[in-house]
Amino acid sequence: MKAEVLRAMKTDELHAELERLRRHLFDLRAQAVTEKLEDPTQLGNTRRGIARILTVMHQRGETGIEQHQRHLTAVTARK
Repeated sequence: MKAEVLRAMKTDELHAELERLRRHLFDLRAQAVTEKLEDPTQLGNTRRGIARILTVMHQRGETGIEQHQRHLTAVTARK
């Protein structure tokens, strides 16, 4: 996803996208370990996407990004 698109997103949407990409990266790593990963470039692309989101959030002056992510994860787990 391009940085221009990310800058147009709201903060809540960025947090949701960050969570989605982190889960996707976890799945890709699991596939890589079991040798079922078809396209290894997906790992790098996903990591870059996470870095782009974090960069945009830091540029906006967001603080406590990791704490917010843990809170969202905990709320989702309770459901």
